[in-house]
Amino acid sequence: MDNLLKVLPLAVVMIAGPQIITAIMLATSEKALRNSYAYVAGAMVASTAATAVFYYAARALGLEGSDGDSGSAVVDWLLVIVLLVAAVRVFLKRHDTEPPKYMRKLQTATPSAAFRIGLLLFLIMPTNLLVTFTVGTFLASQGEPLWRSIGFLLVTGLLISSPLLVLLLMGRRADTVLPALRNWMNANAWVVSEIVLALFLVLQIQSIMSA
Repeated sequence: MDNLLKVLPLAVVMIAGPQIITAIMLATSEKALRNSYAYVAGAMVASTAATAVFYYAARALGLEGSDGDSGSAVVDWLLVIVLLVAAVRVFLKRHDTEPPKYMRKLQTATPSAAFRIGLLLFLIMPTNLLVTFTVGTFLASQGEPLWRSIGFLLVTGLLISSPLLVLLLMGRRADTVLPALRNWMNANAWVVSEIVLALFLVLQIQSIMSA
């Protein structure tokens, strides 16, 4: 359970940035509900698949902790490096507020396009790859079963579907709330990501020092 709690905060990093901005814009598109459902579905398929691939890759490489409680020192320090890389990347990209080109077409997107965007965005975004690598490898190195990643995936799904939930709960009033949320996330997503990455980094180093 402790290992599960450690990886849960990384779900915030999974959605911070273009991921949540896209979700907000689809929630205000012409086919808002259908597009939002499709986008969340694509995001969850990608997140689940990537986490599973990294988990089984770590086990195939023999990186599972021999005592079931602590992973190999190599994996522990590798995760520290990955987290540092992710933190540096987030910091360097903090001023990139120009929306990607695909966002210009989101207002008229179809559900199939929204699904593909969710799938690709969560599958190829460098920060997302670093996070799913961290979660999958961390759980494998701790001798945890893959199903322990469900909590991380559920929190990721809940966060990325938050614009959809706002739309369902508020109806037309969401047209004023969602743009404000989009602007706040666009300005502060990198700060939130850095805080979460720093938290997990501290926990990981503490685990190494106490091993």
